[in-house]
Amino acid sequence: MQLRNQACAVVAIDEAPEDPPARFLARITADIARGPINLPCFPDIVPRVRRALDDPKSSADDLVRIAGSEPRLSARLIQTAGSVVFNPSGRPPPNLRAAVARLGHQLVQSVVMVFAVQQLKAEPRLRPLAGPLGRLWEKSITVASICQTLARELHVPPDKVFLAGLVHGIGHFYMLVRAVEEGSEVTYEQLPTGLIDARHPAIGQAVLAKWGFEPGVCEAVGRQCDYDRESALAADLTDVLIASIVLAEVMLEGHGDLTRCEHITAFDRIGFVAQELSAIIAHTEHTIGALRESLSS
Repeated sequence: MQLRNQACAVVAIDEAPEDPPARFLARITADIARGPINLPCFPDIVPRVRRALDDPKSSADDLVRIAGSEPRLSARLIQTAGSVVFNPSGRPPPNLRAAVARLGHQLVQSVVMVFAVQQLKAEPRLRPLAGPLGRLWEKSITVASICQTLARELHVPPDKVFLAGLVHGIGHFYMLVRAVEEGSEVTYEQLPTGLIDARHPAIGQAVLAKWGFEPGVCEAVGRQCDYDRESALAADLTDVLIASIVLAEVMLEGHGDLTRCEHITAFDRIGFVAQELSAIIAHTEHTIGALRESLSS
């Protein structure tokens, strides 16, 4: 338990002005607080879609028009809406309007985020970081897949949980992109891994809040490392996200070692025994390829 929690604890670093990582974090945190979020490498389709979804005066036509302004995004939405992963019938939607209606708001946001990250990965200045970007995205897809499975078992809204899993690492993405900007105090490689692990949940929560994501999703992302979180209620969105991240780490890094799950209160509320957790990991290993294909261009 002690070793597991070290990644999510506040890392003690030199906060003096001459410390480059501290100066970098102070600057990007202040930038987020001032807003709006401005990432030159990141497509502005994400906040545009969010604003359309939040605006009570916005219609389905407005959302279709915004999504339709990006032909590759339109194709992605239609493809995803026809995938058996999200549509058991496997029947493709006849057009973008039908795809948006079939997916619903949460999954539209998920597909938009996938599109944005794929655009990000193609950015020339980020090509030297293709390895970290690829690993981070693979983990995001894995967490989202496990979230979806757990949500269905627990009768928690799967689309919202899937979105939370997909964006759980957005703070890490944000730190990575800001570190490659001209004039950055540090390179991404100079940021201590423990520092990234400790700070990215809060940064991710702030970024998503600025983009107008639902408060429940923002809170879950911000509390993803709260392994001792107490609640008198049944398992909720935050519990499912915490458990899904840990299970993804077991799958991707831990060779199936479920001792990582011990003493994490989210698992107590979820109530699954080790055999059931192993089955969820096995199911994810079997289905992750179809999920990747459904979300790819």
